Amino acid sequence: MALDKIKNILDEKRQEKKLFSKIKKKDQDAFIKAYDLYIDQIYRFVYFKISNAEEANDLTSAIFLKTWNYIQNNSVTDFKTLRALIYKIARTSIIDYYRKNSKMTTVAFEKDGEFGQKEFADEKQDVLKKIEIASDFAAVTEKLPELKDEYREVIILRFINELSINEIAQIINKSKGSVRVLIYRALKALREICE
Repeated sequence: MALDKIKNILDEKRQEKKLFSKIKKKDQDAFIKAYDLYIDQIYRFVYFKISNAEEANDLTSAIFLKTWNYIQNNSVTDFKTLRALIYKIARTSIIDYYRKNSKMTTVAFEKDGEFGQKEFADEKQDVLKKIEIASDFAAVTEKLPELKDEYREVIILRFINELSINEIAQIINKSKGSVRVLIYRALKALREICE
């Protein structure tokens, strides 16, 4: 089972590289596939940052439009992965959104933790463990708004959107070592808040 999971991850990485290669050549069909692949992740990232569903939809659409325009007008050789490019543009767009609206809002979370997440049945996991995990997730998402923006951002990128250290480093313009330290500090701060 673990071997199948590793194989699937490697297949996804290969497909993303192939897709990114086509997009670098300004292939519209490849970009549409990338849109379908990343729309839910980017929407979730934006929603966690601005906590307004309508505006998150609009901003997510604008992010993909900006990404396509960037690809059309610039060289994308600075980015190793397509996902890093899209998240970088998403992060910049969120910053622009806050500058434009010049008001900071508190991030709101639903207690049931849905946010477009997909749940898969796991017959091997017992019900009590599943309830405990859901309860822990709800407690953590409830405490995330109490963290500094920088800490909250790396936790969302790493653990909710499952980005690699390299991708996060590209997105926030920091070294991999700095990202590791930032994640460590963010988790420590979150642990202290939760306790």
